[in-house]
Amino acid sequence: MSCKVSFIGLGVMGYPMAGYISKAEHNVTVYNRTKSKAEKWINEYKGKIAESPQEAAKDSDFVFTCVGNDDDLIEVTIGNKGIFNTMKKNSICIDNTTASAKIARELHKKATTRGFGFLDAPVSGGQSGAEKGALTVMVGGDKDNFNKAKHVINCYGKKVQLLGPSGSGQLAKMVNQICIAGLVQGLSEAINFGLNAGLKMEDVIEVISKGAAQSWQMENRYKTMIDDKFDFGFAVDWMRKDLKIAIEEAKKNKSPLPITKIIDGYYEEIQKMGGKRWDTSSLIRRFRKK
Repeated sequence: MSCKVSFIGLGVMGYPMAGYISKAEHNVTVYNRTKSKAEKWINEYKGKIAESPQEAAKDSDFVFTCVGNDDDLIEVTIGNKGIFNTMKKNSICIDNTTASAKIARELHKKATTRGFGFLDAPVSGGQSGAEKGALTVMVGGDKDNFNKAKHVINCYGKKVQLLGPSGSGQLAKMVNQICIAGLVQGLSEAINFGLNAGLKMEDVIEVISKGAAQSWQMENRYKTMIDDKFDFGFAVDWMRKDLKIAIEEAKKNKSPLPITKIIDGYYEEIQKMGGKRWDTSSLIRRFRKK
């Protein structure tokens, strides 16, 4: 069944995600802070452009947000021209931003008092996953709202899971990023070790990726890491933002994150090397500097 959908934020993730919703024959209205990006999207997909978030959200059944951080999210939701000003009763806001659990809970509370729903639904899978419509979506919120929105979220997700009450999606994304940080560091050390030992690492990875060492990072990033190419997805700047959120949350629930803190420091080194926009697999550059 076709629905009226708004999508706020057409970055490297939001652009293709909104595209898949449009391809599924939903009536999509988009808003992006840089209007030229929205105009480019309209030339590629069916839909229309709004001049502000609140204009985009008016009369929509589902309103998606995919922006940079807590401050950006506050601006597009409860800001002067935010979507919460115009969202209709019984509509649902689905936030795909990686943000704090705190802001998710606050927005859920504000949405509930205004008569519409809110789901925190951060994603994993990177730019390639977004472009393939194959993201993993971790959702927090009310079950009824999740059940209503799931068919639209499925447009860009290969795995969509409700994980608990409001904030649970963001907490799950923190778990995800903690895991990725450790995996990328381990893969960086292993590839550097193998190259220094004179091994042909393409052949080594071909073998070990079929065993217990297998991971998404290994299968999708080992070639580019060996080739010293780091323009393939999630940027170091964004990873540091995500790890900061996880480290701050860990203080609240008294979870030690010794390795995560160390790797966050390694990513800071990469930033200082000029790698702010390199993808997260660039940790290997600490060992193989040019």
